[in-house]
Amino acid sequence: MTTETLRENPPSTIIAAFFGFLVSTVSAIAGGLLVLGARDEIAATLRRANPALTPEQLDRLTLLAQAVPVAIAVVVALVYLWLSFKLKAGRNWARVTLTVFTLLQAASLLATEPSWAGYLSCGVAVVATVLSYLSPSSRYFARARRAG
Repeated sequence: MTTETLRENPPSTIIAAFFGFLVSTVSAIAGGLLVLGARDEIAATLRRANPALTPEQLDRLTLLAQAVPVAIAVVVALVYLWLSFKLKAGRNWARVTLTVFTLLQAASLLATEPSWAGYLSCGVAVVATVLSYLSPSSRYFARARRAG
């Protein structure tokens, strides 16, 4: 069996995991974009923490507080997309990496105050991770390893 055949015929568990990670990525981006709608709340929090800020300083800090999470969400989304396609292609290292990322994502739910998008993203990623370890998936990765 060639690597090309593996790319064309992954089992349904891998296809479901692939789409699960795509959904997780989209919901993570949605969570990152929620911060764009929270400008007033961010500015108020910054003002309470730093009452001596000038209006210009407050505007710059608010913009930074919005831009950083959005930039992080975009970078994470691009990495997740790349890993999802590698998972679908039968790369076991992508499965392991996505598993580690999912565990980190779950841990972050405990350390932060996540939005509904954060819970959704993590839940879908957990399901996708489990699917990627079911028997048909493991056989697929073994065939890909032998073919590669």
